[in-house]
Amino acid sequence: MACLSPSQLKKFQEDGFLLLEGFFTADECVVMQQRIGEIVAEMDVPLHCRTEFSTQEDEQLQTQGNTDYFLSSGDKIRFFFEKGVFDEKGNFLVPPEKSINKIGHALHAHDPVFRSITHSPKVQQPHFGGEVSPHQDATFLYTEPLGRVLGLWIATEDAMLENGCLWFIPGSHTSGVSRRMIRAPSDSGPGTSFLGSEPAWDNNLFVPLPVRRGGLVLIHGEVVHKSEQNLSDHSRQAYTFHLMEAAGTVWSPGNWLQPTTELPFPPLYI
Repeated sequence: MACLSPSQLKKFQEDGFLLLEGFFTADECVVMQQRIGEIVAEMDVPLHCRTEFSTQEDEQLQTQGNTDYFLSSGDKIRFFFEKGVFDEKGNFLVPPEKSINKIGHALHAHDPVFRSITHSPKVQQPHFGGEVSPHQDATFLYTEPLGRVLGLWIATEDAMLENGCLWFIPGSHTSGVSRRMIRAPSDSGPGTSFLGSEPAWDNNLFVPLPVRRGGLVLIHGEVVHKSEQNLSDHSRQAYTFHLMEAAGTVWSPGNWLQPTTELPFPPLYI
């Protein structure tokens, strides 16, 4: 596929998201899943760093938003966990492989399997510019001007209604950003705060987007999306990363995620 078709591009511009079915093969998805299994099997997270991942504002500020383990993870491979998987001492209540919510934030740089997927010729194309509460990616990845960040969400296994597929509010990317997560100045220690507030989104506006294994979802940085809790017996693994149009774009110095000397933001074409 050399580029999006005119009809695909039009739909993305109207809705703020687009599903490209069968973008990756089943074999490519299996390789990613197997590699994640190996990484999780080898993980060694100190008790004081075992952080539950959340997109709820109060929980974010109390947990990952105020821990150096999260805030310094931009150039590392680190592990963030589901709610309720630890006892009061931080010991696992469930098998470790079933405790993971998210692995971030530098798989694309440090792991050869995910580096090859991220920089795959399939991704290097023209026109590609647990429960997750409703949010906009630009809340956390803010640029000036807006509209320069694109999320790529790859289903490494089926993501259907019963196991927590993505839901979107079509067209919500045209209304700006309702809140921003701001990192505290470097001389004041780790910490974050929010500017603005998340509206009480009408659940009736959300539409589900079931995705079969290998599907790729393009996500505009300002479109409102969420996923429901997975109450099924089937997991829902996905690999996601973001692209930023570099020319003429300023990455906000207030974003929690910042490039480092050790790992500047890599170009897509390497």
